[in-house]
Amino acid sequence: GGYCSEAISFVLGLSQRKDLTLQIAQHGDSFSWSFYAGLSHDVVDRLSAILIPFLEEDEFQKHIVLCHSEPGAWNPPNWKTSLCPPEGGALFTIGRTMFETDRLPKNWDKRINLMDEVWVPTEFHREVFAAGGVLKEKIVVVPEPIDVDFFDPCRTKKFILPNSDPENFKFLSVFKWEERKGWRFLLKAYFEEFSEQDNVEMLILTNQYHEDTDFAAVISEFIEKENIPSDSLPLIQILPSNLPSSIIPSVYKSVDAFVLPSRGEGWGRPHVEAMSMALPVIATNWSGPSAYMNDDNSYPLEISGFDEIEEGAFRGHKWARPSVTHLRTLLRHVYDNPEEAKRKGIQARRDMIEHYCPSCVTDLVMVQLQKIKEKIEIREKKHAEEKRRSDEKKEFDRNHSAPKGLDSFLENDCCPAEDIVEVEIDATTSKLL
Repeated sequence: GGYCSEAISFVLGLSQRKDLTLQIAQHGDSFSWSFYAGLSHDVVDRLSAILIPFLEEDEFQKHIVLCHSEPGAWNPPNWKTSLCPPEGGALFTIGRTMFETDRLPKNWDKRINLMDEVWVPTEFHREVFAAGGVLKEKIVVVPEPIDVDFFDPCRTKKFILPNSDPENFKFLSVFKWEERKGWRFLLKAYFEEFSEQDNVEMLILTNQYHEDTDFAAVISEFIEKENIPSDSLPLIQILPSNLPSSIIPSVYKSVDAFVLPSRGEGWGRPHVEAMSMALPVIATNWSGPSAYMNDDNSYPLEISGFDEIEEGAFRGHKWARPSVTHLRTLLRHVYDNPEEAKRKGIQARRDMIEHYCPSCVTDLVMVQLQKIKEKIEIREKKHAEEKRRSDEKKEFDRNHSAPKGLDSFLENDCCPAEDIVEVEIDATTSKLL
C-alpha cells in the first residue's frame, strides 16, 4: 500500500547515514508477497540488512520509535498487527500519518496526541490535523521522498504496450479503483473531449479496492449510464494490475502525460513518480499534491466545490469535486501542445531532484531528529531535577518529623492510661497550678 511504499523510500534514504542507527520491523499493513516479489534485489537486500524480527520491550526505552501507519494501527491497535509503540514505552514516540478529506476520522486526535510528535507530509495536513484536535506543537511537516534514481527517464527503457499505436498521444492514470480517486471524472472528461478521430489513448493502471472488479464491465456500465455515444469512443486500455514494482518506471516512460483527477490525496505517490519521470502531470489542485504542483511544473486542475461523503466510515467528511470542464480543457491543451507539456515535465523532474530526493528529505529528517534529541535532553534534565527535589523533600521530612501528639502517644500504649496526670493551666500566668 501507500504507507509501505512511502516507508521504504524513507528507510532507503536514512540507511545511507553513517551517523544514524536504523532498524525496521513489519507494522500496520499486512504482508504482501506479491509486493515483495516486485521489489528489486537491491532494495530487498538493503531492507533485510536492517530488519529486526524481534526486540525486547525494555530495549525500546532506549530508542526513538516511529510508527509509520494510520493511527488505527497504533498501540492499542484496532486490528491484529505488531504493537507500535511497544508496551514498554520508548524514549520518544513519533507517528507518521496523513488523511485525504477535510477532517480527521473519529478518535484520531486522541491517538495522535498520545505520541510525542506526529509527522505529516504537507501544510494542508498541518491545518486539518490542528483543526481536528491534534496539539499544534506536536505536528511536524516532513514531505515524502521520491527515488529520483529509480524513477529516472534517462535510465529507463520503454514498456512494450500491447494493442497500442506508437503514433498515438498516450495519457496514463495510476490509481486504486475507488471513489476517492475520481475515476468517474476521468472517464467523463476523456470520453466527452476526445473521439476515435483523435490519435489518443488512455492507459489505466489500477487494482481492486477490497473486492474483485471487472474494470472493463464497470467502464461499459458507466458509458451507458452517462449516455455517452459508444460508436466513436477514443481508445482506452486497462493495463495488467499485477505488474511488478520494478518495471513501473518503464510504464511511465512509455506515455506522454499523466492525469489523475482524485478527490483527495495524502501525498500523491503516482504524481511524484510521474514528475520524477519528467512527465507533464494533470491533477487536482487540493490536498497533498498542492504542496508540490504549480503552474511551472504541472497542470493543476481546478475544483468546482466540495461534496459530502454519504456512506461508509467517513460519512459527513468532505472532499473535492474536480472540474470536468477544466479537465477537458487541460487534456486537450496537453494533447495540442506536447512541446510545452514536455518542458513542464522537465521542470517537474528538476523540482523532484531539488526538493524531494531521498537525501533531500533525509536531511530534513536529521534536522528534526536533532531537535528531538534536544527535547529528550531537556525532558531528562527536568525529570532529574524533579527527582532531586523529591528526594530532598523525603530526606527533610525524615529529619524534621513532628513529635507525636498525645492521642498518638496513648494509642501506641507508650504508658498506661492510669499513669496520666491531668493538669490545669492558667491562661493568664501560664504556670502549672
